[in-house]
Amino acid sequence: MIFRVMTVAGSDSGGGAGIQADVKTITCLGAFATTAITAVTSQNSVGVDGIVPLDPSFVSKQMDSILRDIGTDSAKTGMLQSGSIIKEVSSTFRKFKVDKIVVDPVMVSKTGARLLRDDSINELQSSLLAIAELVTPNIPEAEILSGMKIRDVQEMKIAAEKIYNKSGCSVLMKGGHLENSQKSTDFLLHNGKYSEYSSLRIETKNTHGTGDTLSSAIATYRAMGKSMEESVKLAKEYLQGAIENSFPMGKGYGSLCHSWRMR
Repeated sequence: MIFRVMTVAGSDSGGGAGIQADVKTITCLGAFATTAITAVTSQNSVGVDGIVPLDPSFVSKQMDSILRDIGTDSAKTGMLQSGSIIKEVSSTFRKFKVDKIVVDPVMVSKTGARLLRDDSINELQSSLLAIAELVTPNIPEAEILSGMKIRDVQEMKIAAEKIYNKSGCSVLMKGGHLENSQKSTDFLLHNGKYSEYSSLRIETKNTHGTGDTLSSAIATYRAMGKSMEESVKLAKEYLQGAIENSFPMGKGYGSLCHSWRMR
């Protein structure tokens, strides 16, 4: 059986993040990737030079074409860019009763470019997170979604609870931005319980697309029928290997090795 995973996200011309990272991840984990592109970017390892969002109705048209023919076993979202796109994406998921949805709330690129407009945050919380089963914010994104400052592990958990109470979906709080430990620790709040996932920090600049890769890996394992806790565990292991085998590509943030297991 071939499992199907849909990614709804922006295109990264540099190949390291966005739709490109999602397709690589889903494919390398043995599933079939379908895509609905929300925006086209001009970017490389150094920065984002430009963003052209697609018309919201055409984003939903892509999704509709896939879902009424191929279907999907799970989905993930990445860069959505605007409230109108978020509304269309949420509506289409509802129409086709897609329930295994992982939301990577892409707000700022690794090079500092703003990828989600401020006026879109409410739409993200009220329409998309309301139907998602998991959201995967890093610390800066979680601060926006929770409305609080996060400086330590305890505040990570408080922020996760605030996000859960607002949206009702499970929360994977990524702790990579807390740089006071040799380990990076993430917390999953799911069904009222916390699960902790720790991994050794790897000193490298080659981390372009880590959030996209993690969220699409989780969505892939969910498509395969793994539990939420097991999906996060397996996705974290896959991401760790992709970082350990990463390589420089360009002058800035290098690329993960998505095919590390094949090598």
